[in-house]
Amino acid sequence: MSSDDLPPYFHIDPGRAAADLGAPAGSETFAGIAEACARGRADLASRGLEEGGRKVLRRFSTWEITKYLIPVAPAHFRRVLRQNPDLPQGITESDGGAKWFTLDEVLKLRAHFGAEGSKAKEYLPYRPAGAPAKMVAVANFKGGVGKTSTAAHLAMSAALDGYRVLVVDLDSQGSMTSIFGGRVEDEWQTVFPLLARHYALHLRAENQRRIDRGEAPQPLDETLSEALNIRAADVIQTTHWPNIDLIGAQLNLYWSEFQVPVWRMAARGWKLWDALGETLAADGILDAYDLVFLDTPPALGYLTINGLAAADILLVPLGASFLEFDSTGRFFDMLHQTFASIEEGENMAARALGRPELAFEWDAVRAVVTRYDSGQQAEMAALIQAYLGRTLSPYRQDFTALIGQAGEQVHGIYEADYRDFNRDTYARGRATFDETYAAFKRLLLGIWHRETQAGTAAAE
Repeated sequence: MSSDDLPPYFHIDPGRAAADLGAPAGSETFAGIAEACARGRADLASRGLEEGGRKVLRRFSTWEITKYLIPVAPAHFRRVLRQNPDLPQGITESDGGAKWFTLDEVLKLRAHFGAEGSKAKEYLPYRPAGAPAKMVAVANFKGGVGKTSTAAHLAMSAALDGYRVLVVDLDSQGSMTSIFGGRVEDEWQTVFPLLARHYALHLRAENQRRIDRGEAPQPLDETLSEALNIRAADVIQTTHWPNIDLIGAQLNLYWSEFQVPVWRMAARGWKLWDALGETLAADGILDAYDLVFLDTPPALGYLTINGLAAADILLVPLGASFLEFDSTGRFFDMLHQTFASIEEGENMAARALGRPELAFEWDAVRAVVTRYDSGQQAEMAALIQAYLGRTLSPYRQDFTALIGQAGEQVHGIYEADYRDFNRDTYARGRATFDETYAAFKRLLLGIWHRETQAGTAAAE
């Protein structure tokens, strides 16, 4: 065998290897790498931005609107526009060409059809009157399973369906924030002040009890005092989607993982897991939106625990491989240990004081196979389905070339313009996310229906 036929790890020259090595790395090396990444990130993020530096959502054609967004025949759609010149008329980019509409215009058109169109058709998204928004956590402590992508595309799907959506980025990496073009200067524009306010309110109530007992109160430091003045609306920012808002994240949010346990040690009675959910509810967020999507960090820390405890629905993405199945099983085991431990600790005191016991409950928990390759992973996916049963969502989210290209261009599938491909390629590419959303929407509507039925039965 000649040296040319040997694997590449034979005959490595140490001298040449040393020459290619470069100088040893110090802590300042990380700063240089981070700065290079920041420049590259800014360059990539600039694609799809308008002149002012903000992301812009593309327009939607008559074909897309009548096929995917409003269930009406194209001819009838055009006839309604002619008969109602006060409605958005769209723009054409060439004589006799298709009309294109902003999503805001599509929402106005959907409202018109919902008010004036056939009552037999589903023009407006379903939500029971008076029902609060549903909070959806997307979580797994294994990275690379499509967690953020799944959460983002579900949020976009729901927005196209007409729902009002809030996306909450709990991951200090801020990937979800980047997808929606968010700008976050520091931790005070994240969920951090909302968690701090929850603790500050607990501490203030505890101080009143101390004063009533004749004891000295614990002082509120500058951080807690400032947090008392911040509401959820103060940290919510609009996005380039007219019906998707964002609470963003950035690197400093990670300090919450250190600060929360310090607060908990100082006040053992503070229910840290309720901080996010109770604060959003108190600030009217569950009335202002239909759906709240929580993108959690790839770890079971305090931010993830807050997201999971706040959620009504838990979605756990995983790939159809042994390692990801194994890791996901361990994730569920850790969830059980964590929340059962919280329940046990709280309920010992509750039983002693004759108070109601704590019991965490979710409307639904589903695992979702993502980045699926039917040619290579069918057998493994079937095995996972056999073991997980109903816990595994029935639809497997395929990986297509369109998904990869959308990721490279820093936008979601639904932000891709089908004219950059062709209609058939576009339709196939978005179909996998349409199916994923359909499975989620079936879950959502089933939960709302179950609650409505239970409310009716209780009233009788």
